[in-house]
Amino acid sequence: MRAYAAVIRRCPDTGLYIGHIPNIVGAHSQGDSLDELNPNLAEVLALILEDGEPTPQAEFVGIQTFHLLEHDHPGSYTTAYGEVTRP
Repeated sequence: MRAYAAVIRRCPDTGLYIGHIPNIVGAHSQGDSLDELNPNLAEVLALILEDGEPTPQAEFVGIQTFHLLEHDHPGSYTTAYGEVTRP
């Protein structure tokens, strides 16, 4: 069994959950809920994998949170980086 990390967001205009798997072309889907999105995304991935394991376009490393502190001077910022969350 192989594990894939999916990026999931919610569209503020439609309320739909949208998911994609980084570095796998065409691996994206949507649903009205996470319960609907998950099987939709799994089905798309299964269809893509029928042709064999795709060659990634780049390596997905993870997601990093950073904090931006604006100073009194416009356009002047200090940045603090958090740990990278790896899949």
